[in-house]
Amino acid sequence: MELLVSSYADPAARKLIDELQQEYVVRYGGPDETPVDPAEFAAPLGHFVVGRLGGDPVACGGWRAHDAGEPGFLDGDAELKRMYVVPRARKRGLARELLAGLEAAARTAGRGRMVLETGTAQPEALALYASSGYGEIEKFGYYRCSESSRCFGKLL
Repeated sequence: MELLVSSYADPAARKLIDELQQEYVVRYGGPDETPVDPAEFAAPLGHFVVGRLGGDPVACGGWRAHDAGEPGFLDGDAELKRMYVVPRARKRGLARELLAGLEAAARTAGRGRMVLETGTAQPEALALYASSGYGEIEKFGYYRCSESSRCFGKLL
């Protein structure tokens, strides 16, 4: 898979993000309502990619910078957001490849820890993060009081 740096607002990225939001509707009954500003995913304080196989957009994901002035975050945090692989391309290791690429980009940008929030209705995500060295951390952000929310972190 080729990971291409993209704008969060790029049409291919938007299509993938819309598909991801529909998956949240099926799994949780509604879309992810975390406030997101597309500008947060622009360098140097953010990063967003679209993964392509043979030119076909099949995955996306990004991170946005946070620091200790925000509840639940430490200086140098990068928050993983909108990581998604289309159903037809799953079970090929693409999510792991995407995650490794996003971690590398955050490390290169000087971020010290990757953090994320996911939910209990996403067992595949929970397994991926656990097997990739992520440990459970204190809940943060929009879903910090949600029973179905889980937050994880990994030093980069």
